[in-house]
Amino acid sequence: MRPHLGQWCLARRSGLQAMGAAVCGMLLLLPAPSRALDLLQSYQAALDNDATLRAARAAATAGAERLPQARALLYPNVGLSAGRNFNDLDRTQEVFGQLADTSERFYSHNQTLTLRQPLYRRPLALGVDQAQRAVDDTQATLEQEQLNLRVRLTSAYMEALLAQDQLDLVLTQRKTLLTLLDAARKGLQAGSGTRTDIDDAQARLDMNSAQELEARQHLDFTRRQLEVMVQRPVEPLARLDPLRLPLLPPDPPQVGDWIALAEASNPELRAWNARREMARIEVQKAQSAHLPTLDAIAQISRSASENVTAPRSSYTNRLLGLQLNLPLYAGGQVQSVVRQAMAEHLRAEEQWEATRRELGVRVHREHRGVSEGVLRVRALEQAVRSAEQLVLSSQRSYQAGARTLIDTMNAEQQKQLALRDLAQARYGYLLSRVRLESLVGGTSLSSLEQINGWLAPAQ
Repeated sequence: MRPHLGQWCLARRSGLQAMGAAVCGMLLLLPAPSRALDLLQSYQAALDNDATLRAARAAATAGAERLPQARALLYPNVGLSAGRNFNDLDRTQEVFGQLADTSERFYSHNQTLTLRQPLYRRPLALGVDQAQRAVDDTQATLEQEQLNLRVRLTSAYMEALLAQDQLDLVLTQRKTLLTLLDAARKGLQAGSGTRTDIDDAQARLDMNSAQELEARQHLDFTRRQLEVMVQRPVEPLARLDPLRLPLLPPDPPQVGDWIALAEASNPELRAWNARREMARIEVQKAQSAHLPTLDAIAQISRSASENVTAPRSSYTNRLLGLQLNLPLYAGGQVQSVVRQAMAEHLRAEEQWEATRRELGVRVHREHRGVSEGVLRVRALEQAVRSAEQLVLSSQRSYQAGARTLIDTMNAEQQKQLALRDLAQARYGYLLSRVRLESLVGGTSLSSLEQINGWLAPAQ
């Protein structure tokens, strides 16, 4: 849009002279209209900027290094040591039947190259399996944090939209109350109204002012909460379009099917399963401390002037052999470590079972949140229609003298409450869908993409 404006300005500048040039310059300086931030854009921004998720990625990267570290212990270990020393030797020895004292100063040096290859070390082999479970744990934890981010982001986004809707409802109610207050004053002047109508309308208007202040504060808080996650301005937000919102029940409909999916794929449960496997292997490692170890050793060493009886001598020694280590007694430490590992294994088993049971409860709650959310939204939509009809009937009855102004204001208030409850029900239904998918380990963005399609087009 801006390049076309610039070309138009250049073509017309000679005819419009100074005024035309000034107008064109102002048009070029106008900021481009801001596009509304939708749910998918918010999620993509949060993937890069959310500190909790970045910490989980770092933990997964660090945890992945445990596997090559465990495998490295099974490979040959090669070491080189070298030394050079200055020696000040005082020596007394018998020469031809008499003691003779001599003093020498000389340098000595040595080099040793050693290769050690573990042949049988049960704890090292078990350590590789344990490290693999640790990697599985960190990866499942990272996946869980990604799903948690999806839920947190959707919740923050829906809270911001609900806060905006509540502010809009308060402002709409304020306009209505101002109109009713004016009608009450005119009615009193005409002799058909009462002072009570004016006082009631004024009291409601004052309460509305307090509600507006609270709604604006809540809106600022929810937007700030979302900005912290995406690290960018979030105003304006793409709003929910009720005409695009289909009320879909869970698929499959049976909660048992969702619980089975969750037990098979939930990342949190998989993480705890990896931890209990790590604890089981730790028991085996503790028990294997009784077993012997066998290493193959190859060594070559060189030394010079290290023999005090023959300082000028040098040696080269080559060694190849096996080294067996058999634990005999450690004061009961091994048995204590075994008991500790078994207790930790039991703790991991019980925590896995507790997580599995809690997962079933959470799936059941969110499944009901979706299925009953459909019914609740439909019921509240009917309640809004009935409330709108009540407002219309109350206004006509007031004009006919059959109802008072207070009845009309009560009908308006009932309508606003129904609209507020309907907005809450819609956002709660959408959030339950995201939570339900995250509980069964849904890693695709289908749920967010679907919800994003129900938002109004970005402006």
